[in-house]
Amino acid sequence: MPLSTLYIVLAVIVAIVLLSGIRYIPNNRIGIVEKRFGARSVKGGFIALNGEAGYQPEVLRGGLHYLIPIQYVVHIAPLVTIAQGKIGYLFARDGQPLSAMQVLASNTAANDFQDVAAFLKNGGQRGPQRQILREGTYAINLAQFVVITQEQVYYLPLSRDDQMVIQSMAEVISKRSGFSPVVIKDSDDLLGVVTVHDGPSLPNGEIIAPVVGDDPANDATYHNNFQMPDRFITAGGRRGRQLQVLVEGTYYLNRLFATVEMIPKTIIDVGFVGVVVSYNGAIGEDLSGSDYRHGELVEKGNRGVWSEPLLPGKYAFNTYAGKVISVPTTNIILKWIKSEVGAHHFDENLTEVSLITKDAFEPSLPLSVVIHIDYQKAPLVIQRFGDVKKLVEQTLDPMVSAYFKNIGQTRTLIQLIQERNEIQNISSKEMKDKFAHYNLELEEVLIGTPTTNGEDKQIEIILNQLRSRQIAVEQIETYERQETAAQKERELREAQARTDQQRNITESELNITVQSNQGKAEYQRALQQAAQIRTLAEADAERIARTGIAQAIATEEQVSAYGGPQFQVTQQVMNRFAEAVQQSQVDVVPRVVVGGNGSEGSASGSSIMEGLLTLLLSDKLNLQVNDQSPKEANPEAEKLRQEIRRSLSEKPQDSQSKPEA
Repeated sequence: MPLSTLYIVLAVIVAIVLLSGIRYIPNNRIGIVEKRFGARSVKGGFIALNGEAGYQPEVLRGGLHYLIPIQYVVHIAPLVTIAQGKIGYLFARDGQPLSAMQVLASNTAANDFQDVAAFLKNGGQRGPQRQILREGTYAINLAQFVVITQEQVYYLPLSRDDQMVIQSMAEVISKRSGFSPVVIKDSDDLLGVVTVHDGPSLPNGEIIAPVVGDDPANDATYHNNFQMPDRFITAGGRRGRQLQVLVEGTYYLNRLFATVEMIPKTIIDVGFVGVVVSYNGAIGEDLSGSDYRHGELVEKGNRGVWSEPLLPGKYAFNTYAGKVISVPTTNIILKWIKSEVGAHHFDENLTEVSLITKDAFEPSLPLSVVIHIDYQKAPLVIQRFGDVKKLVEQTLDPMVSAYFKNIGQTRTLIQLIQERNEIQNISSKEMKDKFAHYNLELEEVLIGTPTTNGEDKQIEIILNQLRSRQIAVEQIETYERQETAAQKERELREAQARTDQQRNITESELNITVQSNQGKAEYQRALQQAAQIRTLAEADAERIARTGIAQAIATEEQVSAYGGPQFQVTQQVMNRFAEAVQQSQVDVVPRVVVGGNGSEGSASGSSIMEGLLTLLLSDKLNLQVNDQSPKEANPEAEKLRQEIRRSLSEKPQDSQSKPEA
């Protein structure tokens, strides 16, 4: 073969060999290098840290890489991606072995899982890791680490057994909801009780792990509420159920390290207090005193019954570390009545008290007892009896029943019924001290009506007789009250009648008063008028007297002048007669005159009339007519007679003008 051809063949072979050693790694992938052979083999472990044959610690990232063909094999693997809000778990195939006390690998210094060489050189331990992966993308050597996520398991298959172990671990994590963080919502009123599965065990006799650390450097914030397992173990944390609980928030916990159980918060309602019985803590000093021999009270945080109760509110109390017994501080009504139960249901097993009376009857007595528990004495009650229901059933029920049985033996059935109020008051006073002995305050005892069962008819007969007797008494009292009511009604009607007539009486009295006042006023007016009249009368009398005297004097003078009183009377009579004739218009003188000579006849007629009048007047007035001649008479009288004649002669003038008959 020519030399040139040989060179060509060698060149082709070299090219093929060289080309076969080139590896291309995509950017979203990694290359895990496996060295098939070499000068040395790995003596211990799984990863070849010093170039031995085996899986190499370094991985190939995206790009072209040249490796000697046949000697190296490159396994293409994806990048590890942890989704947002999710958790990834690591399992190391190589490293230091775990101690007998470990469940998970502790890698406080070797925590860079993307640098296998650094992990192994710094003492990284094999097995499931305490540290978890948060959201992100990681270039991890999957020959050394297995990464378990919710979406998939990232690993380089080595054997069938290896695959089964990894799958089993993934199922455990999934059952514990380990791929998602622990979220406690404030609206749920829940808290998380943590159980740690790694670390030293609890001492003998302990049932719950105490809070880690007694100083600020080793408290709960140091391990960030179990989210940093290595710090928790370093600070002295122990495996088992933890006294510390988780409250509202989000926690990224390794569920292979710690699991969380949700329990409700402890709520103490208004009207109650919570007495804490702690199962955890040191044995504290007894605070109940040397005279109290029913148990011990301890300070808060010690084991036993806490001396200070929990007041109304919400508490993140770990009920695995103790229990909270709710004790009502309001009034508790206990009913010894089979068909009735109080609001707190402490008396649901109580029935009526069976009595035997003095007269050998056997009634059942229903009772209601009102008690109160001082909130500061609630721990003493719980420490002595365990809970209130045990107190009622084991102590109060036999005590109250025995007391009223004794009462029943000293009284007959009728006395028991009639003296119920007295018995009630006496029992309330006498039983206060007995209840106070048990740290209770007795408020009131209420006694019902004694009852009988259906077979005892004699008691019913006695009760019927008592009812009849009472009805008779009530009827007597009713009749008496009706009689009193009738009397009162009569008095009321009389009062109403008086009231109805009061207006008239008042008006009459007012009229009497008014009339009296008016009479007095009229009397005063009459007195005034009388005085006035008297004064006027006196004045008139004086005037009349003066006038009369004057007239009398004048009359006397006239009488004397006219010729005496007879003449004066005659003159006045004639004046009145003339006025009457004039007013009546009667013809005194006849219209037809029968006589002698004309002048003489007229004169004689006038004389006849005058004579007649004179005779008539003298007869009526008992006057004596004398035969005195006119010439001898008083001139004044003669003048008066002339006036009368003239007045009488004025009428007949019309008749004289008629022809004579």
